[in-house]
Amino acid sequence: MEREEVVGRRVRAQQLDRPPASRGLTEAAVFDLGVQDTGRDGASWALVNRGVPVGSPAELESSAEVSLVWTLRSAPHYYRRTDLPDVLVATSPFSDRDAAKRMVGADAPLRAAGITNRAGLAEIAARMRDVVTEPMAKGELSGRLSAVLDEPYLRDCVTCAAHHPWEVPFRTSALYAGLELTPGTSPPLLRPVPGWSRPAVGAADDPLAAPDRLQVIRASLRLLGPCQPKDVAGFLDAPVAEVKARWPDDAEAVTVQGRTVWLLPEQADQPAGKTEHDTEPLVRLLGPFDLLLQGRDRDLLLPDTGRHKALWPTLGRPGAVLVGTDLAGTWRPRANGGRLTLALDLWQPVRGALRERLQEQAERLAAHRGVRLAGIEG
Repeated sequence: MEREEVVGRRVRAQQLDRPPASRGLTEAAVFDLGVQDTGRDGASWALVNRGVPVGSPAELESSAEVSLVWTLRSAPHYYRRTDLPDVLVATSPFSDRDAAKRMVGADAPLRAAGITNRAGLAEIAARMRDVVTEPMAKGELSGRLSAVLDEPYLRDCVTCAAHHPWEVPFRTSALYAGLELTPGTSPPLLRPVPGWSRPAVGAADDPLAAPDRLQVIRASLRLLGPCQPKDVAGFLDAPVAEVKARWPDDAEAVTVQGRTVWLLPEQADQPAGKTEHDTEPLVRLLGPFDLLLQGRDRDLLLPDTGRHKALWPTLGRPGAVLVGTDLAGTWRPRANGGRLTLALDLWQPVRGALRERLQEQAERLAAHRGVRLAGIEG
């Protein structure tokens, strides 16, 4: 299997090749793995790029069909509201060892106090559920938790000049407490999930008890595959051994550029080749945290490794220009009043009809933001 075929399969699996306004909101396949909402219009633009008729970020934020919660990598993700109890199960850590890696250092004081990581998350969730009975700002909740949690759950924060709960367990435990984020709020406002009926607090015992389409390993393979266990582990921020131990029995091995990777049976039936007509390759302006860019096999996504730091810097990620199955450059928006300028850094020529399609995508982005496109630079 060639690189172009692999990326083409991901494009189709993630529905990036769908025409505008082709489906209802919750029909987007990426909801199975969550639509990350990091940065300006992150989730709403990701859905627009997949043919979902979301007119503006505010339209997504006000939809009763979806819920915004902290899950994978402790980042905010949108899910179908009806899936939320199963999402909790699917995104729970596989084990205490897995929870330790996801907690990014917060496991050490728990371990020293003889507290298991999953028990620690359950304790934070229980306290959260007691405290949050109506919408509450993150800072207020953090302060109130600091007053009721024992020392192993707290740390000195130089940035905040305060002694408060560790950040990642705080975020991770919110869903375990039956809490969601109020979209469009900064600082975040947490609130109880309406109609939440799960009596227990804390992580689920068996993430594989979730429906197949929501199980994070299977969903990663379906939307970011074919790939290797280490790629899925990197995406989930989980230990590779934990992912290998739960690798789907029906996953099929194939070879891509000398590497053995795996795909699910339904992926094997997907058509190969280009994503659209040969004369009209796909053009998309992908947001900085678009799912297509989240694959951990970056050498396959962008073979020119010298461009990796430009596309995936530690801070301040740009968006990516997708042309067919190639990442052709980066883009950054510059807003001035009611006008938007798109600054491009193109790594390969985009001319003629492709340039016109790039212009169309820039106009779509401006319209989504409710402004006028001033022009494209680069």
